[in-house]
Amino acid sequence: MFGRLLWKLLRGNRGRLAVALVAMASGAAVISALFNMQFDVREKMTQEFRSLGANLVISRVGEGERALASEEAMASLAQNLAPAGTIAAPYLYIVARTESGRPVVVAGTHLDLAMQLNPTWRVRGAENGLADNAAACFAGIHAAEAMKLQPGGSVKFKVGENAMSCKLAGVITSGGDEDDQVFAQLVAVQKLAGLRGQISLTQARVPGSAKEIQELADRIDALPGNLRARPIRQISETEGALLGRVRLLIVSMAVLIFVLTALSVLATMTALAMERRADVGLMKALGGSIGRIVALFLAEVSVLGVAGGVLGYLIGALLTIWIGRSVFRAAIAPRVEVLPLIVALMVGVALAGALPLRLLGRVKPAVILRGE
Repeated sequence: MFGRLLWKLLRGNRGRLAVALVAMASGAAVISALFNMQFDVREKMTQEFRSLGANLVISRVGEGERALASEEAMASLAQNLAPAGTIAAPYLYIVARTESGRPVVVAGTHLDLAMQLNPTWRVRGAENGLADNAAACFAGIHAAEAMKLQPGGSVKFKVGENAMSCKLAGVITSGGDEDDQVFAQLVAVQKLAGLRGQISLTQARVPGSAKEIQELADRIDALPGNLRARPIRQISETEGALLGRVRLLIVSMAVLIFVLTALSVLATMTALAMERRADVGLMKALGGSIGRIVALFLAEVSVLGVAGGVLGYLIGALLTIWIGRSVFRAAIAPRVEVLPLIVALMVGVALAGALPLRLLGRVKPAVILRGE
């Protein structure tokens, strides 16, 4: 009987209930999209901030050769301490001379990692596969102009009795100090300088807030070996501050939409309560208890909340995918764990909106039956 009465109530007020359902589904859709972005916003913003380059530099304290660090130890450090998603590139900086005697800063690194770490570098004349070629090198635009080199040309460097020849794979324009340097494979530069297995420093792009990056730097500083980690604060603090603001915006928007949805449902249920005075009076006259009548109405709004939450989640999933492609140029996958949260929120909204239905408990059957 209870189920039949509930079905009759749902069918009998389709207009009012449809308005409340649309309000809850709309609110649930936006809140669902916001929560899906909340889960992925850190990863997506980290991808965007990778274009700014390294945000942590790790080196060894000291002077001259004592300042050099072991490449293997640095790689192990980055692998064991750095969080997932970290990009770390080792560098060995030396001053070499060309055949004409011109001094040039040569940076030995893993070229593929250096390119990943600095995606904003504009490379002219790069050839496929040269990141794995031991004889490949890249020159900053100023260094290439000074040496009168074009992509495809060869250049020879000397350090003491050691010499290294490389083919210029491309010319880099960065807008920074890199424009005056030559980048070659780390092994070749180590051999040229006679410093096998040694590096000057490691540049890393670490995902996380400024506080998390500083905590990682403090852990590295506390390790034996005279290592020093220096966060590039302009990048890490900007990323952390923006991430915090985006999260605050998401939470604020979710709360605002939740309140607006609750007010909309409240207004609809208030009008519905006024229409149902006669029904409640008749139920009381037939012996229905207040508890059972209220339970019937609460079940009605709970069904409405569940339906609004599920429908809103499905619409929010599509909205999430659209926002990911439009804003982040990447797919943001809807999270299944958001569904029960959205359903619970919409049931809460529906129950909060059902407060006017409590007024029906004060309805007197005699007054209703007299038509007053």
